[in-house]
Amino acid sequence: MGVWDLKRANSIFYSAMMLTGANLLLRLVSMGFQVYLSRQIGAGGIGLLQLIFSVSGLSFTMGAAGVRTCAMYLSAGELGRGHPQGVFSVLSGCFRYSLIFSVTAALGLWSFAPAMAAGWIGNPAAEASLRTYALFLPAACLYGVLSGYFTAAGRIRDLVLIEFLEQGCSMAVTLLLLFRWAGDDSGRACQSVVAGGCCGTLLSFCLLMILSRRRVPKRDPGLHPPYKKIVKTALPLGLTDNLRSGLNALENLIVPRRLALFAGTADAMADYGTVCGMVFPVLMFPAAILFSLAELLVPEFSRCHAGNRRVRLRYLTRRSLRVALLFGLCAGGVLFVCGDSLGNLLYGSPAAGAYLRLYAPLVPMLYADAVVDAMCKGLGQQNANARYNTLTSFLDVTFLWLLLPRCGLGGYYLSFGLTHAVNFALSLRRLMIASGVTPGLSLPLRALFCAVSAAFLVSRLPQSGDLWGMLLSAAAYLLLLFFLWSLCRVVGRRDIHWLRGLLRGPAVG
Repeated sequence: MGVWDLKRANSIFYSAMMLTGANLLLRLVSMGFQVYLSRQIGAGGIGLLQLIFSVSGLSFTMGAAGVRTCAMYLSAGELGRGHPQGVFSVLSGCFRYSLIFSVTAALGLWSFAPAMAAGWIGNPAAEASLRTYALFLPAACLYGVLSGYFTAAGRIRDLVLIEFLEQGCSMAVTLLLLFRWAGDDSGRACQSVVAGGCCGTLLSFCLLMILSRRRVPKRDPGLHPPYKKIVKTALPLGLTDNLRSGLNALENLIVPRRLALFAGTADAMADYGTVCGMVFPVLMFPAAILFSLAELLVPEFSRCHAGNRRVRLRYLTRRSLRVALLFGLCAGGVLFVCGDSLGNLLYGSPAAGAYLRLYAPLVPMLYADAVVDAMCKGLGQQNANARYNTLTSFLDVTFLWLLLPRCGLGGYYLSFGLTHAVNFALSLRRLMIASGVTPGLSLPLRALFCAVSAAFLVSRLPQSGDLWGMLLSAAAYLLLLFFLWSLCRVVGRRDIHWLRGLLRGPAVG
């Protein structure tokens, strides 16, 4: 690589490290808060909260209409072409586009909240939570426009600081409402969580608006907002996002109802809350590291694509896939060998621990899929990814409808694994076509064999079940895994030199 590429590599590395540290801390706080909530309102209350989030998430997707990715992609393109004056026009057009859709979605959610609470969620107490979210929906969508630009421009420190303030505000408001107002009412408890999140989002939007007055390049009077380009980029993505979000909401809404038809189900809402509200947050907690990388890959790939830097694209593609695979195997193995202990320590629930071990083998695929999607977006393959997501969401709803009454949560697991595998295969194929990279099978198979062997051996060791025993099991797995990887030449001196070069800074060459 040349000097420019080395500097850019270090820029991505340091930005990723900053985002990673912030995301890990925020996710740790969020997961701890989720554990607290689960103890306060129980698995059934967590299940109700997940259904509220599904419906409100659908309204947010309709209001956003693909504008955040559009703002990030077009802003990165202007910056990559050395034309920062065009950024103001892009953001101006994205703001107006977002206002139209977000206000319409907010009015729709407010008007239909009673019917959605009673008919979709099956609990009229959810109406207040939905209407609370509707009040703040436009601010959340406009925040997406600004955060898209700040990510494209590499203003990571600003976003990290604002995320910390948002999380602090959200938790403070939520705790205040839970202690002073909610009591034992599950409907009020859910509304407290929603109101806290909305207040945090509003604070973030206001702070980002203040910062944007200094960070966004000045307006060029001769440039007008590129409405055609915005609509062409955002609208197809928004339509497919709406379809997929609708299918995801439908999937979440039908799970408790179809699960209740299974003979072995005692409390469908509690089972749903255990898997989706307890297991999944722990399962995806380590992914904060890769999600930080994925967030930065979108504008970086967009800049390289706009500048026709094919060599760097292929290098980043290979390196990112390798990092995603190896990290996913590390995280998945740790979650597998420590699953039972985590379930008991966090939730006091053996069922949560058993489900965590069951889903842990899917972690490498889930983590790699997030990175692949980010690279595809950076290469302008948003529409293809949206088609794949829509297809697999259709399959998911169909499988759940058929399997849940017959197989219970086993059917949910089968549907989850199959549809995510199909989505990952399609997205990876699209990435290979767009980037021109042909991956080999030797390294992934060797890495997977080592991970399975290490997990099997460590899981045979006696488990104490306490915190120190869990940490000892995790350390034993990681040490054995890296030893096997070294023997099988999965990692070697080149990887150490690459990491050392990043840590030394741009001057290395």
